[in-house]
Amino acid sequence: MFWRKHTFARGIHPEGHKSTAGMPIRRMPFAPRMILPLAQHIGKPAVPLVRAGEEVVRGQPIARADGLMSLPLHAPADGVVESIELKPSARGPWVESIVLRVYEASTQEVRWGLPPDVDRLTPQEIAKAIQDAGIAGMGGAAFPAHVKLTPPKGAVIDTLIINGAECEPYLTCDHRVMLEYPQDVIRGIQLALRACGAPRALIGIEDNKLDAVEMLNRHAPEDGSIRAQAVQTKYPQGAAETLIYALTGREVPIGKRSSSVGVLMNNVQTMAYIGRLVPAGEGVIERVVTVAGPDVERPGNYLVPIGTPMRYLLEYAGARSATSERQIILGGPMMGEAVASLDVPIVKGASGVLVMPEQELARNHRIYPCIKCGECVNVCPKGLNPSMLGMLAGRREYETMGEQYALGECFECGCCSYVCPSHIPLVQQFRIAKGVLRERAAG
Repeated sequence: MFWRKHTFARGIHPEGHKSTAGMPIRRMPFAPRMILPLAQHIGKPAVPLVRAGEEVVRGQPIARADGLMSLPLHAPADGVVESIELKPSARGPWVESIVLRVYEASTQEVRWGLPPDVDRLTPQEIAKAIQDAGIAGMGGAAFPAHVKLTPPKGAVIDTLIINGAECEPYLTCDHRVMLEYPQDVIRGIQLALRACGAPRALIGIEDNKLDAVEMLNRHAPEDGSIRAQAVQTKYPQGAAETLIYALTGREVPIGKRSSSVGVLMNNVQTMAYIGRLVPAGEGVIERVVTVAGPDVERPGNYLVPIGTPMRYLLEYAGARSATSERQIILGGPMMGEAVASLDVPIVKGASGVLVMPEQELARNHRIYPCIKCGECVNVCPKGLNPSMLGMLAGRREYETMGEQYALGECFECGCCSYVCPSHIPLVQQFRIAKGVLRERAAG
């Protein structure tokens, strides 16, 4: 069977809700004020380069990276720095942020940039240029892209995997980027190949997006170094280890990184931004975000300035009925999280904003005891035993979960919770267990 080579074991098939896939990307206007958290990536927060009262122009660096695991920040619009203060983040904690008051006459033109001679850049210089552009992984994790493209010492990378699967329901921003910016995607992949030293790249795209497969293969170089490949539409096809297996047949050993099997992986929108920004010597000031859900009057994919308040984006998309944080999911419905406030900003890792009906969220499913039906075991893409992990979590036997049942291998895809007939919040239990173990390990 053809698909046996391009999928993975287990997984689920939730409804796609991909109605925004046919809607072209639309540019958003500037909000009157932008909120720019200094920590929009995994790693150390950026360090401000500006002070309150200072004028900035669109594209200007306003915060510098603080070491290797850090990224700079760039002004998304012309304006004046109003303050540098603590502001709420999507996950709850308040973080230091630059508040920018945008000038009414601010132009969409990027007014800051120093184009390098990209053809002469060494792999290390490409990685540095990616860091200087402030590019974080745009699939949601926001891991600094230059670090992901730097192989560990001694590792030999022969394949760069590009995640264009976009398996989460509702989300279509990566799909539109592949259709509308294919040259940026290919150019970014070419730079990424030079940075990591791999000779080839495979772009994994679910087979409900064959137009994207065709588009990228049409723009790919004739030497075959970059190829888009359709994979079966199944969740979580876009997870790192599942997509690597679907495309290469390689299995990442427990406790190891993908580099141990000669593979590095990045998101397709990340590649598009590398291809666009590095040759121009510019920084990340906007990203494509899917805004969708039953309560959105004008759903679609929007090119949103970084720092745009969630409330402003929702009003622009016609989601005025969204009056509660409970209705808003940042990311996809499977792995996304409810926001802590409607006033949090759009950041580099925000791939989607979903607005769900209040009555849908208000349904309280009674939680029943585990009936040992085995459905969670049947769908877990990692081959874990979520039923046993859940029972151990209920008894707070967290060490046993980690030592004997490989809790650390769970990447919280939500398949187990999705199929559980007893409505047990397994993923939430696993997150709590991981948090407790991290605290205990830290002493």
